[in-house]
Amino acid sequence: MALHTAIRTPADQAGSGWYELLPKPPPPRVLEGRRRADWVVIGGGFAGMAAARRLSQLQPGARIVVLDAQRIGWGAAGRNSGFMIDLPHELASDNYAGGRDHDIKQIRMNRAAIEFAASAAAEYGLEPHFIRAGKYHGAATERGQRVLAEFEQHLSSLGEPFEKLGADDLRRVTGTSYYAGGTFTPGTVMIQPAAYIRGVARGLAGKADIFENSPVVSIKSGPAHTVSTPQGEVETPRIIMTVNGQVESFGFFRCRLMHIFLYASMSQKLSSSQMSQLGGEDYWGLIPADPLGSTVRRFGDRIVVRNSCTYNPSMRVSEDLVKNFGMAHDRSFRERFPMLPDVQAEFRWAGHLCLSLNSVPAFGEVGQGIYSACCCNGLGTVKGTLYGKLIADLAAGSGGPMVEETLSEAAPRKLYPEPFMSLGAKAKLWWLQRRAGREM
Repeated sequence: MALHTAIRTPADQAGSGWYELLPKPPPPRVLEGRRRADWVVIGGGFAGMAAARRLSQLQPGARIVVLDAQRIGWGAAGRNSGFMIDLPHELASDNYAGGRDHDIKQIRMNRAAIEFAASAAAEYGLEPHFIRAGKYHGAATERGQRVLAEFEQHLSSLGEPFEKLGADDLRRVTGTSYYAGGTFTPGTVMIQPAAYIRGVARGLAGKADIFENSPVVSIKSGPAHTVSTPQGEVETPRIIMTVNGQVESFGFFRCRLMHIFLYASMSQKLSSSQMSQLGGEDYWGLIPADPLGSTVRRFGDRIVVRNSCTYNPSMRVSEDLVKNFGMAHDRSFRERFPMLPDVQAEFRWAGHLCLSLNSVPAFGEVGQGIYSACCCNGLGTVKGTLYGKLIADLAAGSGGPMVEETLSEAAPRKLYPEPFMSLGAKAKLWWLQRRAGREM
């Protein structure tokens, strides 16, 4: 018998633009009283929804409870840029690429996750929020162009298709002359993340009981585990933890996870005349040549800019910090879109992501009947979906080659002792963002 008491629970401030654009959801269903379940999934993001959906497929009729600390889509699941990326995307590398064998495996697994998500989109009528649009990489500097040339060479070695683009090609797509060249790859899916994840939750109605505003404050493990929230508790033989970096709050993977926050701003709605001045295509997503540069995405009459990152072991950021980084977003927006001088940002937010030093997940059985599918290393949409599905396969006993491949990964490496870890992480992030230069 062991008691895992949460040191902290998620407390994201100010809703993301993705969430705020959606219709107001019905009042939350909050866990109250005592109940029993065959499965409890802690966390209602990409991994949690994938795990619950997969469990409902493997064990129809099983009593599945999903507990989320906030509203579905309010937290990290609704705070990303909405890229479901199939290709190598190592944020710690200089050009997104890793080792050849590693990348071949990751591509195969990422595409399996995308197809699992596509089947959910088709089943639940979410196709408008799930678009196979591909992605652009844009380079604004000579160094960025060299980085993309290396990336293209790596893609060629993997046998992956891509299109090399010049400045005029990118201008025709984006409307801006900011970029000197780029690369297009066709396999990425662009989603409206909050709409997609809320839609999956709706689609699971009748197959899983989903409770919102029900943060887990403790887990008492034993032959039958007891999962407690402020107003209720669930007794269950099996728990799946899909809370990404928050898994550390329960004492698992302590001092092995890095907590990073990224910052984004979404423009006000563009008028028809502003869209005419901008030109370009209505729907596209662009990733910077430098991993620490600006991600830019247009969807119809709005533009999102995401850049700037901080190391926050406390898993908290202030509203002032979000506001301060908003000024960096405004500068990046003005540099790219000088033809839109009057366009202001309507929404600003921060999003929590979790990395490990060796870029591996916190995956597997961490206690008798307690499973973890956490630490997505900056690819929460696709990796969360992947690990959520695979952890359900593992926990339900169905296994499979991808489960074994994921289990064969090394454990997340232990972080350096404090204060060296924080000092080193902050210094490195400062240097990498400074090196990004005009890519930011």
